[in-house]
Amino acid sequence: MYRTALRNVLAHKGRLLMTALAVMLGTAFVAGTMVFSDTFAKAMRESNSKSYSDVSVQVVDYSAGATASLRDKSDKSATTLTDATVQQLAALPGTASARGVASGFTGVADKKGDLIGQSWTARGANFAPGPDGKDARYPMAEGQGPKNGKEVALDRKTAEKGGYKVGDTVRVAVNGPVIEAKLTGVFTTDDPSVNSGGTLTLFDRATAQQTLLEPGRYSSIVLTAKPGTSQDALLAEVNQKIRPEQQIETRTGADLKAAEERMITRDTDSIRTMLLAFAGISLFVGIFIIANTFTMLVAQRTKELALLRAIGASRKQVTRSVLIEALVIGTVAAAAGLLAGLGIGAGLQSLIASLNDSLPTGPLVVKPATVVVTLVVGILVTVLSALLPAVRAARIAPVAAMSSGDQPATQKSLVVRNVLGSLVAGAGIALVAFGASKGNSDGRMPVALGAVLAVLGVFVLLPLLSRPVIALVGPALGRLFGMPGKLARQNAVRNPRRTAATAAAITIGLTLVSGLTVIGASVSDTVDRAITSSMKADYLISAANRMSLSDKVPAEAAKAAGVAASSPLTQVEWDLNGKSSTITGLNADSLDKLLTVKMTSGSSASFGQGKLLLGGDLAKKLGVGTGSTVEVGYPGDAKGTLTVGGVYETNDLLGGAMLANSEILKHDPQPSLDSVLVKGTDGETEALRKALKDSTGANPVIEVKSRQDVRDGFSQNITFALNMMYGLLAMSVVVAVLGVINTLAMSVFERKREIGMLRAIGLDRRGIKRMVRLESVVISVFGAGIGILLGCFTAWAINGTLKSALPTMTTVLPFGQLLLFLALAGLVGVVAAFWPARRAAGLDILGSIKTD
Repeated sequence: MYRTALRNVLAHKGRLLMTALAVMLGTAFVAGTMVFSDTFAKAMRESNSKSYSDVSVQVVDYSAGATASLRDKSDKSATTLTDATVQQLAALPGTASARGVASGFTGVADKKGDLIGQSWTARGANFAPGPDGKDARYPMAEGQGPKNGKEVALDRKTAEKGGYKVGDTVRVAVNGPVIEAKLTGVFTTDDPSVNSGGTLTLFDRATAQQTLLEPGRYSSIVLTAKPGTSQDALLAEVNQKIRPEQQIETRTGADLKAAEERMITRDTDSIRTMLLAFAGISLFVGIFIIANTFTMLVAQRTKELALLRAIGASRKQVTRSVLIEALVIGTVAAAAGLLAGLGIGAGLQSLIASLNDSLPTGPLVVKPATVVVTLVVGILVTVLSALLPAVRAARIAPVAAMSSGDQPATQKSLVVRNVLGSLVAGAGIALVAFGASKGNSDGRMPVALGAVLAVLGVFVLLPLLSRPVIALVGPALGRLFGMPGKLARQNAVRNPRRTAATAAAITIGLTLVSGLTVIGASVSDTVDRAITSSMKADYLISAANRMSLSDKVPAEAAKAAGVAASSPLTQVEWDLNGKSSTITGLNADSLDKLLTVKMTSGSSASFGQGKLLLGGDLAKKLGVGTGSTVEVGYPGDAKGTLTVGGVYETNDLLGGAMLANSEILKHDPQPSLDSVLVKGTDGETEALRKALKDSTGANPVIEVKSRQDVRDGFSQNITFALNMMYGLLAMSVVVAVLGVINTLAMSVFERKREIGMLRAIGLDRRGIKRMVRLESVVISVFGAGIGILLGCFTAWAINGTLKSALPTMTTVLPFGQLLLFLALAGLVGVVAAFWPARRAAGLDILGSIKTD
């Protein structure tokens, strides 16, 4: 039996090639993901380990970078890090050196005025020279460190990107006017943020404190221990002098390094999990191909298996022989997948390097776990997929099998399958509907479970659905393509199980693709409606790094030529009736000129009277309405009351509550300034845009966006995410195509006599090709259509669970894209049928008719 199993593998190697390819692609994705994540994690750990090489203890003031509105103004004794603190810690018995660090966001403009690098990786710090005038942390490759407010130094990579040399004038910015300074030095550093593509600008100490924090203040202090003093011992000495509190934290360098490594591990594990999820999808699609292949092989070898049973082979031996075939194929395919995975891992590393050439890289890491997991997954998936066909093979009755080459499924088995599928799909739909009705995060688990059950139930029902759905296109096929069209329809519904198994592979891919597309279109529509319906302003000024703007920006923008109305858009976090709430501030005299507020009760005129306007959702949550009073908890434990002047339709741009800036400033003199809204006398013009940009000193960090720019910004983020998902799903689509090719090729082999008879009675080679291609297109479009319906249903359910975050969200069906997916599925069918159609048309007529 073992020899028979191996002989069958060699005899059917052409038919099994597509199955092996499906397994190989899935396991290659698994192996490549593990190799890439292990390699990237090791490179990141080695790079970040250098950042704490000179740190024994670090003292961090987390309030140093916060805006005044977010600091606890009631605690006058709150600890801040100053020169006195540095001297106090430097005098500790175990301290060898103490260094005060003033750091924060700092953007650098290139010679065209554009920001170098990404805003969230741009940083500034203080140059801290020792007695010799050098800073060991930042050794100068050229020139010297900055000595006054009109001098800066840049890291070497930033200087190269900007085309700067020592002596040039560099434009740097925080969140206000641009600072122009002379470049006095270019330094090297092993700082991981710089090595990962960030920019680092060094100021002299006073300028760094004044620009990034407050005069005389540090964001952190770094201590180096004396020889013989452990980090823990020094930490104990520090904690005796500085009591750790809510905003002050003291940690050893070893602890910081370990935390950094845990963060790297967590991030790379997240990447690995996401990629493995898509690899799992590819393998799941491959299961249908493998099961379909072995089912057809068993059907084609009915007489052979029956003969084995007749001469004494037991059911176990027959089952074992089929599983041995699967084991051989799985082992070979998994081994090939492991080798291909090394290439995928290297390719992913090269892709990441091309996107950001500053990210750390290293040699490929292939752990024993990667080898074991890849081989085990490939073998298990193949063997388990072949298990059911193997059991069916063992049930072939010797005498009955030799009298018939096909063993159709019994009516009982189809009834059981349909009942089971209906129950599972019904339970899934009920769970999804229940979760969607929740409208918040509580419904996500029911929706996720329900979506899985619904999809599985529909897969089970695919044979039942195939007949009526494909029958709908039967008349059209006959009218358009004549006899080949009619034959294609009949072939597609002749074996519902085979059609369903082939279509299922495409259904999975289209379910995910269409679901993601509908969610993306729905989110884009929600954002677009929020901007279109609420924003009258022509331009919105904001910081690219999402930081609070300087309080000088609104005044300078208001003075720009062509400005008819403007207002800072501020935010504060206050307690309303005991619940923390975000309140948006706007100048009362500019409200109607800059925004459209759709009131459901009350009047927007009350806004100018110092009354509070509430969004409908927040008003419902607080249990108040127009005319009600709300207890307010201001910063510093101060209390007060506000009258609700009206309730408006909840809007993502306006937030949950609105109050005039004049009222906010009475209780919080420095609210967070997120953006500035501007209305032009002549509307949206390039002249106004330029004037507003110039009012910021052409600050590369500050963006001036029109309404369309704001829309495009959101759309680009969504489009990027969707494109990444589409790319990852491409593997499962490739596997699905292999499945269609495999099924058609084996179906052609099964129907050799039938095809020979068709040729004999007058159907030409072109008609045979057209028949096979149309059959492939019908199956592909059927699978795609079911997948699109499932994807839209799942997206609708997921959108329902996002109501708490996006209250105005509705499900939008992008019919153009969905129809394009359907057309592409038809194209996939045409491509997949190319080789099987040529093979069918090339069959010898007499040889085919004589086939046993």
